[in-house]
Amino acid sequence: MQTIFARQALLEDRWGSSVRLVIDDGRIVAISENAEAADQDIRVDTLLPALSNVHSHGFQRAMAGMTEYRVADRESFWTWRELMYRFLNHLTPEHVEAITAQAYVEMLESGFAAVGEFHYIHHQFGGGRYERVAELSERVMAAAERTGIGLTHLPVLYRFGGAGELPLAGGQLRFGNSIDGYSELLEACRLSVKHLPEDARIGVAPHSLRAIAPSDLQRIAHLAGDGPVHLHIAEQRKEVEDISQWLGKRPVEWLLDNAPVNKNWCAIHATHMTVEETHALAHSGAVAGLCPITEANLGDGAFDGPQWLAASGKFAVGTDSNVHISMTEELRTLEYSQRLRDQQRVVLVAGQGSTGANLYVSTAQGGAQALGRKAGRIAKHNLADLVALDSNHVSLVGLSQSQLLDGLCFAAPAAVVRDVWSAGRHVVRDGTHIARDQIAQRYRTAMAQLKAML
Repeated sequence: MQTIFARQALLEDRWGSSVRLVIDDGRIVAISENAEAADQDIRVDTLLPALSNVHSHGFQRAMAGMTEYRVADRESFWTWRELMYRFLNHLTPEHVEAITAQAYVEMLESGFAAVGEFHYIHHQFGGGRYERVAELSERVMAAAERTGIGLTHLPVLYRFGGAGELPLAGGQLRFGNSIDGYSELLEACRLSVKHLPEDARIGVAPHSLRAIAPSDLQRIAHLAGDGPVHLHIAEQRKEVEDISQWLGKRPVEWLLDNAPVNKNWCAIHATHMTVEETHALAHSGAVAGLCPITEANLGDGAFDGPQWLAASGKFAVGTDSNVHISMTEELRTLEYSQRLRDQQRVVLVAGQGSTGANLYVSTAQGGAQALGRKAGRIAKHNLADLVALDSNHVSLVGLSQSQLLDGLCFAAPAAVVRDVWSAGRHVVRDGTHIARDQIAQRYRTAMAQLKAML
């Protein structure tokens, strides 16, 4: 059992003063306002519900900075993908674990308490299976256990190399599974995750409509049960064109007509949608999993935030390619993408009010839903996914309580994050992850080996 005393805390629907939390077995069991601090309390300035990072490819953290050189008349997502395929051919299980752990440390230090790991490297170079079918998933789990981040592991079904059931080739061979092979992998992951803390989850992830057969979705939904289902959808214009030509409908339109999409689903990117598709997907209850930094880096385009809000859609953010891991910068990039497109200010709030507050609170709640975590609010019985800020930091000190989340989203550096708890695990203290140095050294060793190979 541990106790936290916060000078102020964002509770379910208001700010509370002199708030004392009692945490037991990873959950909040008592909340007192206008309380007195006790000697054993961990004292913080400002306490918020921590965000969940709904979409990560952990291994891609090692590629940051490697793909920014222009080598063709026009660089695109598709040329970036070819570079990624070549890179992953060198990754060993030890590399995957070391790189993923480094990414998770950076997520936690930036303020994320949990991650949805959209994991699609399953096999050895050339596509041969490891002796343990879940070898690389277990490496991700080891990284989560070492860092203390809350994990929703999402093994990916990746059957084909493109729309129209094209054969896998090159780097894709490490991804491929039949439906039966995927079922075996999923069962192995469910057994392995039992060694992690109780808040760890397993979901399913059909990679995208271009990487599976149309008949796969019903089977996938059955395998998911009541757990999370994540997939990439409508990320690139070429993807929309290819799916439309193959299936006769645009990706989101086809998905909604052919899959039991509901509140357990997370539609990653969902960038290129019509107004009708936007409203229909929002009304399904699915969460839009937005990755603004990666979407900007890859030139994907901007999500239609105003139409999504008009349909009362739920959204969350993810770090995707992990080219730069920052909770606050994902939020500000999301809002700024809307402002640049529409040439307006203060876009992602319905009616009137604080954009920062709407971004933060909506993302906290949408992210918890997408990862199947009882979190996203400071409330009794919820997981203690918490982040403590320093409101006396020079970037925030001049702001009122009602402006604090605007300052966090639009003005604050990462240094304002002082402490992070994931399901009660106090893993970031005074701005530093408790195992940062050891994990960074393993990462440096892995990168030295990879650099020599590339």
